[in-house]
Amino acid sequence: MTSIAVDAMSGENDPAAAVSASLRMAAQHPDIHFFLCGKEAAIKAEFTTPPPDNITIENADEVVEMHEPPKKAMRRRGTSMRRAMDLVATKEAQTVVSAGNTGALLGIGLLVLKAIEGIHRPAIASFVPNANLSDGCCLLDLGANVECTADMLRQFALLGAVLTMTVRGITKPRVGLLNVGEEHFKGGEQLQQVAAMLKTVPDIDFIGNVEGFDLYLGNCDVIVCDGFTGNVALKASEGLARMISGIIKKEFQRDWLSSLCGAAAYPVLARLRTGLDSRRYNGACFLGLNGLVVKSHGNADAVAFHAALNYAARAAQHDLVAQTKTILQSGNV
Repeated sequence: MTSIAVDAMSGENDPAAAVSASLRMAAQHPDIHFFLCGKEAAIKAEFTTPPPDNITIENADEVVEMHEPPKKAMRRRGTSMRRAMDLVATKEAQTVVSAGNTGALLGIGLLVLKAIEGIHRPAIASFVPNANLSDGCCLLDLGANVECTADMLRQFALLGAVLTMTVRGITKPRVGLLNVGEEHFKGGEQLQQVAAMLKTVPDIDFIGNVEGFDLYLGNCDVIVCDGFTGNVALKASEGLARMISGIIKKEFQRDWLSSLCGAAAYPVLARLRTGLDSRRYNGACFLGLNGLVVKSHGNADAVAFHAALNYAARAAQHDLVAQTKTILQSGNV
């Protein structure tokens, strides 16, 4: 049975969002067990009926605060985040899902689970909505590593490819290197080194340099960059999606004729809104650890947290960590 350890306390809307999403997932997937880690009384207060058989409450009296320094959080053993991580370390659960402090989550993950042998640094990866709204593009790194060496970026490309193969079922992902132009001579010496390395990797379809707009066109499955660039690109994408949705809504409410046109176009607008809803893509995976760790947005509501749980369940059921190690053992990393 797949088991998911949920840090139910660390996000801005927890435990309400975490409990609501877990209850929905537990009803949809009775074959998945959920460990809700956190203050028992606070978690129980969110239930209107007794928890189903596939939900267990794991008491943890402390909470990692959103702005708590990672080193301080790593020293505290009684937090809900640490309890969830310990469940994965002892193989009682296959994955952790938390909406808490990103730095603390990564630090505790490295402390408890360790990095996979051969991996220089874990990377954070997520799927960004694009023209192929059913899938999206895997973007990494999203902030774990602000400064990267050429070899780190090469490893990120392979980690993102394994994630895409596993979660999306794409046999040979198209991988692009985010640059200031698509020409092979663009970018600094480091990016040119990475490009030369990726051309020799047999498990991916390296399409060369890509630009920012390629995030949205659907012609690439994985885009690789350093953590600073990736984090900015992700937040810009989310802001753009919200802006477009807001403008469309405002324009169709401008007057009675616009409202009438909006009513006629409602089925199309509803599909567009769903496709652009960043909550559907919530959940970023820490790749390169000896265990699955999925980071939800800190302000995730129940809908967004449910998406993160779905993401974690798919990765666990396809044994993403084992798949990653297989690629490593093949000598390609």
